[in-house]
Amino acid sequence: MTIKPLADRVVIKMVEVEETTKSGIILTGSAKEKPQVAEVIAVGPGGLVDGKEVTMYLKAGDRVLISKYAGTEVKVDGQEYTILRQSDILAIVE
Repeated sequence: MTIKPLADRVVIKMVEVEETTKSGIILTGSAKEKPQVAEVIAVGPGGLVDGKEVTMYLKAGDRVLISKYAGTEVKVDGQEYTILRQSDILAIVE
């Protein structure tokens, strides 16, 4: 099954966080922060959204920085994805 986002929606997959800190301390599950870097899996076509023209500037494969609690989490074929609006993405990570 594939996810095809509509309008200005973007499907992302969170990037796994490091298990250890730079100084070598291993983090427990409760000490980890929710990751904010994600990979773009699919991008909607854009178009007219709420009376305004939206141009999509993201593409599949981009790494992005998102708001901590943005989007809706979904599970498809055992994989967890987040669907959010392009405007919830803060930056492209290069």
